[in-house]
Amino acid sequence: MKNARKDKAENAAARAQVYALLANIFRAEPERAFLEQIRAPRFSQILRDMGVDLGEYFFKMPEDQMQEALEVEYARLFLGPGTHISPHESVFVETDGGEGGGLWGKKTVEVKKFIETAGFDYNCEFNGLPDHVSVELEFMQKMAEAEARQWRDGNQDKANWCLGVQKKFFEEHLARWVPDFCDEVMEKSSMPFYGEMAGLTKNFMDFDRNQVNSNPEVSSG
Repeated sequence: MKNARKDKAENAAARAQVYALLANIFRAEPERAFLEQIRAPRFSQILRDMGVDLGEYFFKMPEDQMQEALEVEYARLFLGPGTHISPHESVFVETDGGEGGGLWGKKTVEVKKFIETAGFDYNCEFNGLPDHVSVELEFMQKMAEAEARQWRDGNQDKANWCLGVQKKFFEEHLARWVPDFCDEVMEKSSMPFYGEMAGLTKNFMDFDRNQVNSNPEVSSG
């Protein structure tokens, strides 16, 4: 039983690390330290093992030039001006009443309430909205981290509650729009970086759907 809890704790912690990476990718233009981390041999090998091919030029181009190029690409894809991909659930998902396509819509409010009900405070210092893709991914990261702590402490009921929250949030929010968001990013990326990371996000979500549904004791109700 002890080993089973340890395995579940390690699995939750590993899932949290991937969610943290993905949240960081889409949160803002990449910082220099983050690029250095990704380009480091150990981390780049992990990405390759996950099927991510950033291209030879990503590792050979000087870091300042790569950072500048990715800043331009991030702005073109997610910020505008002009046509861009809005990284917000409220833009991608229509409500039952047919509403959708705008910021601070019904889905934005739903996500904010969900996060707060789970015991987290939405950080108003973040220059974005609660249904920004990076916020939703970070919420899954925090819940997976909390789940890992509960497994380590031997609190099975609390761990299963954390997993149930993840399952509910995944089904009601992430699964309903992030795959479509990733498809658009892959289609419109002009550099491999964001297209490959969007592909990783979509593949990981397919994997994680099975993870959060694999425990028969957990309900999303």
